[in-house]
Amino acid sequence: MQHFEVNYDGLVGPTHNYAGLSFGNVASLANAKASSSPKEAALQGLRKMKSLHDMGMKQGVLAPQARPDIDALRRLGFSGSEGEVLHQAATQAPAIFQAVCSASSMWTANAATVSPSADTDNGKVHFTPANLTNKFHRSLEPQTSGRILQAMFNNSRYFEHHQHLPDNEHFGDEGAANHTRLCREYGHAGVEIFVFGRHAFDSSKPAPTRYPARQTLEASQAIARLHGLDSDTTVFLQQNPAVIDQGVFHNDVIAVGNQNVLFYHQQAFADTQNKLDEIKQKFGDSPLHFIEVATDDVSVEDAVKSYLFNTQLITPPDGKMTLIAPTECQENPAVNTYLEQLVASDGPIQRVNFFDVKQSMRNGGGPACLRLRVALNDEELAAANPNCLMSEALFARLNQWVEKHYRDRLAVDELRDPALLEESRTALDELTQILKLGSVYAFQRA
Repeated sequence: MQHFEVNYDGLVGPTHNYAGLSFGNVASLANAKASSSPKEAALQGLRKMKSLHDMGMKQGVLAPQARPDIDALRRLGFSGSEGEVLHQAATQAPAIFQAVCSASSMWTANAATVSPSADTDNGKVHFTPANLTNKFHRSLEPQTSGRILQAMFNNSRYFEHHQHLPDNEHFGDEGAANHTRLCREYGHAGVEIFVFGRHAFDSSKPAPTRYPARQTLEASQAIARLHGLDSDTTVFLQQNPAVIDQGVFHNDVIAVGNQNVLFYHQQAFADTQNKLDEIKQKFGDSPLHFIEVATDDVSVEDAVKSYLFNTQLITPPDGKMTLIAPTECQENPAVNTYLEQLVASDGPIQRVNFFDVKQSMRNGGGPACLRLRVALNDEELAAANPNCLMSEALFARLNQWVEKHYRDRLAVDELRDPALLEESRTALDELTQILKLGSVYAFQRA
């Protein structure tokens, strides 16, 4: 039996915009209110997906959310026709309006936590959508994310789907952005590492003071229970509160893992050595590589600006472990020098490939944010929705779809345009037909 890690990248939606909604995300705040290019962003993302497909990786596509979220505005008391709802919200409550227009679903690392069948007690692949309670604009996503994932992995023999955790800050869950899996091979049982920012029920424990800790220990423990994970192969690791306060809002901004490699910054974790010892003990006797980047080589500030750790760490079919990095890493002198030395060191990471994903980077997410990792064996892959897997035909079809439906430029003020809402719905309705998802959006189910 063959085993694969499939990267499902979020497809950028037709209302991609920079609203600067994410307090704690330095890049998001820095580019607030700038004009965006939905078409350029979507095409950049598709090129990255196709490039990984051409490298021999299994690559999938995950549909975006429908925005603006009219149902959310109606729940908040705005009434009348859809055009009237948009106008009222935009003029009376512009901050709320911007939130329901958020483009954040493109970062599918936050869509869910996924545990492969080799790790779970019932031998199925488990999915739990993230509740994303820390940010209002992201808390609107879980139900639609759950429906999309169920449409993509709809065979109950192989896949099990859970409801997102309770919508409360005590169980704040940010999905795979705070979850890493180490293993010998993708089909072998691995060690699942849940990184949390704070203890929800014990305020005496260390926690950040400037920026919020979005993931709680209690949420991570709940996901592990739901997925039927063995405590002997599960590690709960606290993110360094001081590094959260430097703008590291998710673990995948300061660490990334793949197979038997954990690549992380010196300041990433609390109680680092004890936790690395625990990972090593639970991993077993096979080789395990911890690659720590010293602060003297790359500062936390440079790591955040370049998204050195928000890179994808993948193993192509040729076996040469590769970092998929944003071009910002190449443009940052300290980071570029470090990466050159890393590749020359004869360690497990043998290549770095740079990609231009500036439309995503300006909104606060790099290559790792854009993808949800799903380890599947060949039977499970065959049972997944094949229409969501990248191919020459799908790449061409989605490029045509973007060219047909997306605007070249979009200013924040244009989000109130009822014509944009209709354009977006028309585009997404056609997308669900291309990907064979059924009626996953609220406007389709009304």
